[in-house]
Amino acid sequence: MAHSFAASRRAHFVLALPVLSFAFCFSLFGAAGVRAQGAPPSTDQPSTAASQKPNEKSGHANTSDGSSATEQRRLPPDSITKHTIVLPGRTLAFTATAGSIRLSDAKGEPQADIAYTAYQLDGANAATRPVTFLFNGGPGAASAYLQLGAVGPWRLPLSGDAGLSSAPPDLQPNAETWLDFTDLVFIDPVNTGYSRFVASGEDVRKRFFSVDGDVNALAVVIRRWLEKHNRLLSPKFVAGESYGGIRGPKIVRELQINQGVGVRGLILFSPILDFREFTGSSILQYVVSLPSMAAVAREAKGPVTRADMAEVEQYARGDFLGDLIKGIADTEATTRLADRVAALTGIDRAVSRRLAGRFDVMEFRREFDRRDGKVTGRYDASVMGLDPQPDSSFYHFKDPSGDPLLAPLTSAVVDLTTRKLNWRPDGSYQLLNGAVEKAWDFGHGINSPESTDQLREILALDPKLKVLIGHGLFDLATPYFGTKILLDQLPAFASPERVKLVVYPGGHMFYSRDDSRRAFRNEVRALMQ
Repeated sequence: MAHSFAASRRAHFVLALPVLSFAFCFSLFGAAGVRAQGAPPSTDQPSTAASQKPNEKSGHANTSDGSSATEQRRLPPDSITKHTIVLPGRTLAFTATAGSIRLSDAKGEPQADIAYTAYQLDGANAATRPVTFLFNGGPGAASAYLQLGAVGPWRLPLSGDAGLSSAPPDLQPNAETWLDFTDLVFIDPVNTGYSRFVASGEDVRKRFFSVDGDVNALAVVIRRWLEKHNRLLSPKFVAGESYGGIRGPKIVRELQINQGVGVRGLILFSPILDFREFTGSSILQYVVSLPSMAAVAREAKGPVTRADMAEVEQYARGDFLGDLIKGIADTEATTRLADRVAALTGIDRAVSRRLAGRFDVMEFRREFDRRDGKVTGRYDASVMGLDPQPDSSFYHFKDPSGDPLLAPLTSAVVDLTTRKLNWRPDGSYQLLNGAVEKAWDFGHGINSPESTDQLREILALDPKLKVLIGHGLFDLATPYFGTKILLDQLPAFASPERVKLVVYPGGHMFYSRDDSRRAFRNEVRALMQ
């Protein structure tokens, strides 16, 4: 999953990877607000498996020979394996490649090895066969969330008892894999998964750990993969989760303008498109989260769908917003909205009045079932867990809908890579690397990261390009209503036929629910056809 994105109040809105990405976004503003460093140069040449040498020593060995140090950090040669999976109504034979692409600077000096896992259906016409590039969020999340949670040929169940830390990481053939209708390339940004720096120095890290540098690096990897595998003629799609909502439109724009690669469609899982209204004193943070909070309360009593939330959405963008604007000093407006919020969420009216009806995500998570000593998930607020310190005045709990997935997902992806795909890098697999988020440069002066400008640009540039966005009803990391409000601000050329929002029961990784995963797969297939 995507993402993780624990905010400055340690909770507002995405990422990555569970975009976790899961795609996930770790924090809203985890880095100083200075302008992003320049993008990593893309004048490198493809490195073939034949030219690579296996790692025999740690990438941190001391040496006075820079070339030797680079070779010691190099990932092993690409591994190509053949597989067949039997699924309901069909059998898929495909070729898997686990490997890496080396990025270098303008002088040809190696900078980073970016790991990827690709699945290509055997016997397909490469010129007409779609290929989809997928990444999670964070920043700092690897692509295992999407690969093993929703899209790849093998899947790890993520709900119920299968979503516990001690659950066996047994992969099973994925009946909802997208491999039927598109080849798949899962990309791990540097310092996630097995991807790594091969150059030392703070300047290199600053370039890659920035909004613009990250976008350029991933776009170069996509172009290089297409060149390396003779797929430039194929229909191309880009998919991202959580912070992938910032990456996705920007990468498509970078591919269109600077890499010479056209894209047919953009697919986003639980994205964050604009950080600006999701933190600090902005009152919109309460507007965008209210429908999801109300959906959690209704889910506790029985199944709920997006259609059931129509009246809450109307209230959130109407009377609720109007009363918020009047301010806390208007006691009549504040009491009115506090009581309505209590009725919608099931939280005690006295608590809602004390908080003026303005629930921070962490406050909602604790107050929703505080009487039983339980807290909700952030990625999926319909998932409940025990508060480890229910008598404390402070928040000391983690995410019961995200943290338990770290162990089984990590074990499963390592077993898949080393045993099934026969690729054995040294070092640890980084499923969710918090150090990346801490080092990330979100900057551009006082302006928070957003991708809605690029979304407008890519849609205006290519009238054939389409966008599909999926959200979960119970996601408090990137609430679906925030995306709905932003999409409503797009020009008329971004019609619902071109930009489609779908919302399913579930959380940030709504695909952990079988019905939601199947429904979104059908939407993706229709988009590509």
